[in-house]
Amino acid sequence: MLLRATHTTTYLYREPVSICHTEVHLRPRISTRQRLVAHELLIKPAPATIDDRLDYFGNPVTYFCLSEPHLTLTITSRSVIEVLGEPPALVGLSPAWEEVTEQIRKRDTPEALAASEFVFESPLIELGPEFAAFAAKSFTSGRPVLEAARDLSHRIFTDFKYDSRATTVTTPVREVLKNKHGVCQDFAHFLIACIRSLGIPARYVSGYLRSSENSIGAEASHAWAAVFCPGYGWFDFDPTNDVMPASGHVTVAWGRDYCDVTPVKGVALGGGEQLINVAVEVVPVAEAEIATEV
Repeated sequence: MLLRATHTTTYLYREPVSICHTEVHLRPRISTRQRLVAHELLIKPAPATIDDRLDYFGNPVTYFCLSEPHLTLTITSRSVIEVLGEPPALVGLSPAWEEVTEQIRKRDTPEALAASEFVFESPLIELGPEFAAFAAKSFTSGRPVLEAARDLSHRIFTDFKYDSRATTVTTPVREVLKNKHGVCQDFAHFLIACIRSLGIPARYVSGYLRSSENSIGAEASHAWAAVFCPGYGWFDFDPTNDVMPASGHVTVAWGRDYCDVTPVKGVALGGGEQLINVAVEVVPVAEAEIATEV
């Protein structure tokens, strides 16, 4: 399926900003699950310098600097992505979760060693017995790791309430567990905290969700989690929508948590009070009536 993703971030400042340095994760990744057909990044006012690179996790990153005074900054990312729908994973055939924990503990294969960096705490994700205890109902003795992860994701969807006013980007996962309210970022962080507390690698995925009446979290950047299974690779779980992402999800970047893949972040000199508006739309190309793709 071809999807067009448009992501616009607008900063409105009360006073002029004299200079700003900004980093964005807005260019979708290329992977076996998706192909980037076209991409453009529009920045107004035009930056004095701009540079593209790959970060530590292999995500495309764009850095730019504005050196002229401005009251408004608008960053628009437009992408056309071919998302390859995958058949449902045979989750019941994956190895028992205890076997995965043991393989990761030994780190005796290249893939286990590479995945093991995603079992530790990170800036926004704590580990602890309370998270392991919550996961324990799903991760029963001998249960296949992907089957257990899917059940855990479903329980988060069922037990937690989506509430855009309940949290901020820095809300601790312990608070999310306590209040059982939050947004997609919170639910992804909590799922990861539970999985990692059992010694299983899990990473944070930032991306987009196809706009539809049944989608939760499609109005802005979306987030979900991926769990590692030796011999099979990484499998995505979206606890906000109770699905294993397929043709309706676009992956932009992945890392340890939100801090690694923040869509837009930077520093500015001046500006005073500011207002930030974010708008995201993801639609099939045919529905958008695009004559030429981006």
